[in-house]
Amino acid sequence: MPTPCDTLLTCDVLMTQDMARTTINDAAIAITNGTITAVGPKTELQGSFTPASHLDLGPSLVMPGLINAHTHVSMTLLRGLADDLPLMDWLTKHIFPVEQKLTPELVRLGALLGCAEMLRTGTTCFCDMYLMEAAVAEAVHQSGIRARVGEVIFAFPSPAYPDLDGALDVARGLEERWESDTRIRTAVMPHAVYTTNPDLLQRSYALAEELDVPLHIHLAESTTETAQCLEQTGQRPVAYLQDLGLLGPRTLAAHCVDLTDDEISILADSGTCVSHCPESNMKLASGFCPAQKLLDAGAMMGIGTDGACSNNNLNMFTEMGTAALVQKVHRMDPTVLRAQTVLDMATLGGAASLHWPELGSIEAGKAADLIALDLTRPNMQPMYNPASHAVYATNGGEVRLTMVEGEVLYQDGSYTRLDYPALLNEIREAAHWVQKQL
Repeated sequence: MPTPCDTLLTCDVLMTQDMARTTINDAAIAITNGTITAVGPKTELQGSFTPASHLDLGPSLVMPGLINAHTHVSMTLLRGLADDLPLMDWLTKHIFPVEQKLTPELVRLGALLGCAEMLRTGTTCFCDMYLMEAAVAEAVHQSGIRARVGEVIFAFPSPAYPDLDGALDVARGLEERWESDTRIRTAVMPHAVYTTNPDLLQRSYALAEELDVPLHIHLAESTTETAQCLEQTGQRPVAYLQDLGLLGPRTLAAHCVDLTDDEISILADSGTCVSHCPESNMKLASGFCPAQKLLDAGAMMGIGTDGACSNNNLNMFTEMGTAALVQKVHRMDPTVLRAQTVLDMATLGGAASLHWPELGSIEAGKAADLIALDLTRPNMQPMYNPASHAVYATNGGEVRLTMVEGEVLYQDGSYTRLDYPALLNEIREAAHWVQKQL
C-alpha cells in the first residue's frame, strides 16, 4: 500500500548534495512533518506515496537551501550608508555611532528585510551576530527562515547590556527563550579580539560550553587587526585565541584573512570552523582568505556574506561565484576552489559550521530545507553540470521557491508569511531615521 506523506515535490532535476553528490532527473521528494522521508525517481515515488499535496515544479533545479555562515542581518538598514572606506574607519567612525542609537524595533525591521532578501535568493539558514539579537530572533520566527542567533558581546556597554555580566545574561536568555524551537538556535558571540579582553573571551567560551552551543567570533580579518592585537597582547590573533583556549570544533571564526601557514595548521588541527566572506573582504580591502589552503589542511569551511553594508547584499549565489573566482586569480591557478567544492561549503560546510547536521543535503531523514531554480531562464540553459550552474551561472534571481522544514516561504514572487509591501513602507520610514543620524 502507498505510504501517506504531507507533500510530494516533483521536478526535472534534483541535486541532492548527498555523500555521492547524486543528481536525479525527473525526480521526486516525499516530505512528512518537515522531514524528507524519501528521494528518488518520480515514477518510483509517485507509486509509493499518497501525498496530501503535490507540488510539481516542472523545469526546475531543486537543491538544498544555502546556508549563510556569517552575517549581521539587521545591517540591511545601513546598506550603502558608508562605502569605500577601510575596515576600522568604516566601523568606528560610521557604523558604530549609528548602531549605538538603534532600537529593538529598528533591529527587527532590518532583520525582516534581510530574511526576505535571503529567502528570495535561496538561503534557508543563516548565522547572525548583532545588537539586540532578541529582536532578530523574533524576525526570524516571523519570517519562518532558520537561523543560529547570538548577541554580539563587547568589552564596553551596548544598547542591550551595561557590562559583561549583562551580556552573558542576554546570551543565556536567548537560549532559554528559543531552546525548544526547531528553526532557531543560539550561539555565544564575542565580537573580535580588538573589542574584547581575555576575561570576556574566556567567560564567553565557558558559557558556550555550559549551554552546549557554538562560539562565533571575527578573527584575523585584516592586517590592521593583527597589528592591534600584537600591540595589545604581544600575539597575533590566532595564537592569542589558542592560548586562551578558544580554538576548537565549538568555534566558528569569521573571515580568517591574515593567516600564516602555521596559523592555517593551528585552525585546521584544532577543528575550528571558518566562515569565508570574500565579497566583504574585497570591498573593505581586507585581503584574501587562503580558502584553498585551509581546505587542503583539513579545515571545515562555510561561506558567509557578512552584513549588507560591507557587501552590500545577502545573496549567497553571488557569494559562491565570487569565492571561486577570486581564489583562482589570487592563486593564479584555475583549478583551485572548484564549483563542487564551493557548493559543498555553502551547504554541507555551512551545516557543519553551524552544528546543524540535519541541514545541507536532500536525503531521507534530513530537514526539508530546499530551493528551486527556474531552468527556463536563458542563463540556465543548456545545463551539463548542475553544480557548475549553481556557482558560475546563477545570480539568485532564478530562485522560484524556498522551503524550510517542509513549509513554502517564498514562491514565484510571493512570500507566505511576510506582508512585503507593508514591510517596504516601514523600511522607508526607518531609512529616514537613519539619515537624520548622519
